[in-house]
Amino acid sequence: QNVSLEVLDHLEHPALVDFRDLEGVEQLQKAIQFADQLHEVNTDGVEPIDSVLEDRWCLYLREDDVTEGNYTKELLENAREKVEEYFVAPPG
Repeated sequence: QNVSLEVLDHLEHPALVDFRDLEGVEQLQKAIQFADQLHEVNTDGVEPIDSVLEDRWCLYLREDDVTEGNYTKELLENAREKVEEYFVAPPG
């Protein structure tokens, strides 16, 4: 399956992957072919879900109390490779 330049431009930045060389495009095409296998699964009569915990009566949420933070600089010092303020994974 061919991938248009427009799609490559759209995917490149958030994925932090360079799709401008042959290897990057081949990897993307392999990923698309792998995901296309899902089209073979018969989902007739299967209702979509919005949570894997759908069978629970109530999903409990905890309070999101921030007790510490602002360690971006210290955490990024652990990164072997980073782009902007993001870890690059896998490195290299």
